[in-house]
Amino acid sequence: MFRNKEIRMLLLTMSSFSLIAVITSLVISRETAWITIVTAAVLITCSILYTRYRYREIAKLSSYLREITSGNYSLDIRDNQEGELSILKNDIYKVTLMLSEQGSLLQEDKIKLTNAISDISHQLKTPLTSMTVMADLLSDPELDRNKRIEFVRNISTQLDRIGWLISALLKFSKIDAGTAQFKKDRVKVSELIQKSIEPVLVPMDIKEQRLIINGEESTFFLGDLNWSSEAIVNILKNGVEHTPAGGEITISYAENALFTEIIISDNGKGIPKEEIPHLFKRFFKGKQASEDSVGIGLALAQSIITSQNGTIDVKSEPGAGTEFHIKFYKHVI
Repeated sequence: MFRNKEIRMLLLTMSSFSLIAVITSLVISRETAWITIVTAAVLITCSILYTRYRYREIAKLSSYLREITSGNYSLDIRDNQEGELSILKNDIYKVTLMLSEQGSLLQEDKIKLTNAISDISHQLKTPLTSMTVMADLLSDPELDRNKRIEFVRNISTQLDRIGWLISALLKFSKIDAGTAQFKKDRVKVSELIQKSIEPVLVPMDIKEQRLIINGEESTFFLGDLNWSSEAIVNILKNGVEHTPAGGEITISYAENALFTEIIISDNGKGIPKEEIPHLFKRFFKGKQASEDSVGIGLALAQSIITSQNGTIDVKSEPGAGTEFHIKFYKHVI
């Protein structure tokens, strides 16, 4: 402690004033001088002891901070007493809790990133392996013409699948990073529905499925037309895939003072009860999913909707069809 320049300056100052006080008191009497000497000694001793106490407390805080920097967030330094040191201890403890929470979140993000990379590698490996095999077969000059056409078509399909997967993952990364720009325009639901059904009209026509749309023309919500259309398209594709030929898909929408609701329902296979809690997880594929399914469309739809102050819920029973309830709230919830 005495190696500290501030302490030496303090002792020198106090000693100087004490010496001046003693010399001054000698002019009055020896008794006064002795009283002055004792008082000065007591004051200097108390000051040294108090300063030493504060330095010990500061040393404890320094040791605590070193523990924090080494990653140990389990120490509890809270102090319920009054004073600046107690306030400082409590503030440091709050910062420790915040760092601990951030560390946990970073660890979770690392795990998610590792799992995502693993899932992406798996999803890309299958079509790439298939295309490699077919490319080797195409190099055979004696390959039958019909087989050559079939392999080229299959390679094109696999390339489309890879392109869609990469596009979806890029959209996910933008949403996760908070860089996706969601507009707050007045979106007419009828316009949103018309834009969203275009990509599924051909598959529905092939399967002879019927589309029913119900809703008031004036229904609207505040959001982004293009992003919202991306979400609706993914839900509709899921419905078309799991609805048998000749089936029916219904889109109904309405609004009230609290929210605008869009309900997309089908009379398809339905979803097993045990799969519903996992339905919006990335890369989740149910038992009834097709081989070409990636398991990312519904997860992307949920991310888009929730990013626009919305919610999405699903109701389904095997053999009784599925209903997706989308709500865009007019106020922050």
